[in-house]
Amino acid sequence: MTIALVLIWKKCDGIMTANIDNYLGLHATALKLRSQRAKLLANNLANADTPNYKARDIDFRSTLQQVSQNKVTHHGKTHAAHIALTGNPDAQALQYRVPTQPSLDGNTVDTQVEQAKFADNAIRYQASLQFLNKRITGLIRTLRSE
Repeated sequence: MTIALVLIWKKCDGIMTANIDNYLGLHATALKLRSQRAKLLANNLANADTPNYKARDIDFRSTLQQVSQNKVTHHGKTHAAHIALTGNPDAQALQYRVPTQPSLDGNTVDTQVEQAKFADNAIRYQASLQFLNKRITGLIRTLRSE
């Protein structure tokens, strides 16, 4: 889901428009992906004791690259009689984690690995959030002519 806002402001030679997605760059997309990854990692931690649960994650770098190049396929209806797919279009990016220590009950969640990945993701989420905050603050200052 992209931000569909368009800012309009006056310039010496007329009206100039700028797409906010271009202004914010990849950080808005990265923030969304980091949020989705946090949910996956939290789900893994919540199911650490569930038999046969398979830990899942996304390859953040390749997923961000695919999203930024619009290579993620979204299945839409091409005809009114077609049945719409209700699955998650980002599910193609999900991967199962290879366990470092196999469990007897089939669970592939390593709590320490998941906690470390969750903490790393949280720090990177916060960094993206701070960067976006500075970009938006700069935009507001520009619009106010401060």
